[in-house]
Amino acid sequence: MFLERRRSEALVFDDSRVKNASYNASEGFGLRAVHGETTGYAHSTQMTQSALKRAADTARLAVGVGGGTLAEAPQPTNQRLYTDIDPISDAEFSVKLDTLKEIDAYARALDKRVVQVSATIAASLQEVEILRPEGTRVRDVRPMARLNISVIVEQDGRRESGGVGGGGRHGLLQLIAPESWKPKVSEAMRVALVNLDAEPAPAGQFDVVLGPGWPGILLHEAIGHGLEGDFNRKKTSAFAGLMGQRIAAKGVTVLDDGTIPDRRGSISFDDEGTQSGKNTLIDDGILVGYMQDRQNARLMGVAPTGNGRRESYAHAPMPRMTNTYMLGGETDPNDIVADLKDGIYAVGFGGGQVDITNGKFVFSCTEAYRVQNGIVGAPVKGATLIGDGATALKHIRGIGNDMALDPGMGNCGKAGQWVPVGVGQPTLMIGGLTVGGSKI
Repeated sequence: MFLERRRSEALVFDDSRVKNASYNASEGFGLRAVHGETTGYAHSTQMTQSALKRAADTARLAVGVGGGTLAEAPQPTNQRLYTDIDPISDAEFSVKLDTLKEIDAYARALDKRVVQVSATIAASLQEVEILRPEGTRVRDVRPMARLNISVIVEQDGRRESGGVGGGGRHGLLQLIAPESWKPKVSEAMRVALVNLDAEPAPAGQFDVVLGPGWPGILLHEAIGHGLEGDFNRKKTSAFAGLMGQRIAAKGVTVLDDGTIPDRRGSISFDDEGTQSGKNTLIDDGILVGYMQDRQNARLMGVAPTGNGRRESYAHAPMPRMTNTYMLGGETDPNDIVADLKDGIYAVGFGGGQVDITNGKFVFSCTEAYRVQNGIVGAPVKGATLIGDGATALKHIRGIGNDMALDPGMGNCGKAGQWVPVGVGQPTLMIGGLTVGGSKI
């Protein structure tokens, strides 16, 4: 049984006024019955004896009379990776509102070309308790805070935007302090002004250098989902049946690590009560592990990895990523860019899509540059990167020594469920990606 109480608040300041202010509170439980590959799941917002009985009867319908052997219980843990501070109460409402006004005024004072500023402060507190049939009982308090800033500039009738975001499992005060938000405003402004001068992106096949940090979202989508255990057990992943084989270039090591303190994707234990772990998925190019929840791990005959996650009490858990990143290499990132003869240097990403069955992906760049003979040239606009994860892994030709995690803004969707995640990587060169652009 998974019991949850959650509170969340969001303030949106747009076009010099409060556009939205919301506060939400919810609580409920989810009850799961498992037998073999079959799962019965029921949930309710009512914490009553009658609701529990109805949920038990409903979940039991899917698994019948049951039987079999009770799975081994997760090991107990007192691991704590974040504070239990309530970020909603960490600052007065008036302080949050004044901060948003200050962000708006500061951005507009930086450059007369600013025509619109949007800023969002969001905070939540999730309290969970998990009860298992063997008697295990675990509790966790999970804070989350985030600040997003977007700036739109206009020049000669042309408008461009730049945005930044960040946060993690900590209080809100550290995000709304001026020494935290002022650099974010400046960075959003820089990206917007860069894009004002951007030329149409070329179209064709190019070598591409990806910047460190947030560009790891490409790794997350194109590779990470394909290494989740359920897709591999069902043989719907492009990486199914390849355990122990080389799937990436030498030097490529990828981890999923839910144990990094205060990070957005971290969890002290997963939503089944299993302690989160630091799991190696690819070691020097060799596939060595998948991400597992308890049911899938049992069916595959392996140990659970602490990756059983769910959006809320209304959702059943499934194998999901936490913080997924590639380790750094030994090459200076400047040398990697200097080796790029004719290609694209992509340092910022927006949305993307991936087909899990074949690993094919499409990602849009929010900040990218044309590089020729190792010289970074003009910024380009409208660039999309097209490829497939399995091929891209093998075509990695340079790994920088500047591995960085993203600033704390990732959300991951799977089967209609959304959970917070983290990504990261060093500067990478990938050979032969297709770049979609408007200039031929």
